[in-house]
Amino acid sequence: MSVIESIRGVLWARRHQPDQMAVVMGASHERFGPQELLRQAVLAEEAGFDGIACSDHLTPWWVPGGLAPAHCGNAWVWLGAASQATSGIALGTGVTGVVHRYNPVVLAQQVATLEALAPGRAFLGVGSSEAMNEVPAGMAWPDTAEQLQRTAEALEIIVRLLDGETLDFRGVYFTTQGARLYDRPARRPPVIVSAFHEQIAEVAGQLADGLWTLGSPTIAPKVIAAYRRGAEKAGREPGEIWLQALAATGQDDDAALAGSREWKPALVQELYTDDIHATDAIQAKGEDVSDGQFTRANLVSADPDSHVTKLKLLGELGATGVVVVNASGADPEGLIRLYGSQVLPRLREG
Repeated sequence: MSVIESIRGVLWARRHQPDQMAVVMGASHERFGPQELLRQAVLAEEAGFDGIACSDHLTPWWVPGGLAPAHCGNAWVWLGAASQATSGIALGTGVTGVVHRYNPVVLAQQVATLEALAPGRAFLGVGSSEAMNEVPAGMAWPDTAEQLQRTAEALEIIVRLLDGETLDFRGVYFTTQGARLYDRPARRPPVIVSAFHEQIAEVAGQLADGLWTLGSPTIAPKVIAAYRRGAEKAGREPGEIWLQALAATGQDDDAALAGSREWKPALVQELYTDDIHATDAIQAKGEDVSDGQFTRANLVSADPDSHVTKLKLLGELGATGVVVVNASGADPEGLIRLYGSQVLPRLREG
């Protein structure tokens, strides 16, 4: 993809931004237990976040008993509880893998049920997952071409069921026979596709309601341009652009970094494509990420000005929403309070 096309993609995204960029809190099942996350969800709503996107993992990024506590509660059970513990905030996955662990028919049923429990609030974030979450569940991790095809097939099934079809589908990897949603909500939950590479971004443009990618000035423009291109090929109007970053705070910047270092593996691209599924191997990959790389790529600071500045820069990349993953291990509720008192109001002023 040319530099010019990437620039055009960002300019297009900026023109399509709403007056106010949404801010969604990423709730991390890998780091926090279900009850603690439920408390964070309630606090996030009180602080003024627009949504909560919970991770959907089977394996954490670090060795249990090592750098940080290791959890992995079930996202969909937790979302049901969160729908009743909160009252107005948007809720969904950030993101659910669609290549193996979940049958796409069941995923469509799950998000439709979440919408029934929390009308007007549910969304579905989907992606191709990682070996760390699929191999332990019995999958022989495929090459990237198969990952792409599996994701595209599953996405088509989910979207068509949510659109109200009774579906007979025969793909290479997934099939359905007379599948339908018998409890189909009045509002169709939007489907946002996680894409770090151009091919899946094009698929998102063709089928989904939005794009979810890393808030990186080197990655986001190419992915946004590919998403726009896919939508144009399908004769569709492109939708949401969500950009993601990790966030942490503390008494000072050193404390913010110390409380979030365990998240370094999440920056390693091979973990999203290659067959790396053993927890010690995952953690070892993070050792190649320097402190400087980690802090530059994320929102790791005790200074609310730094968080505001970086979030505004994500807006300059064309985001209609940002997903701020709560990686503040030492004080996760402190991060939520900081955003509620000093970050979100400043983003929304004027």
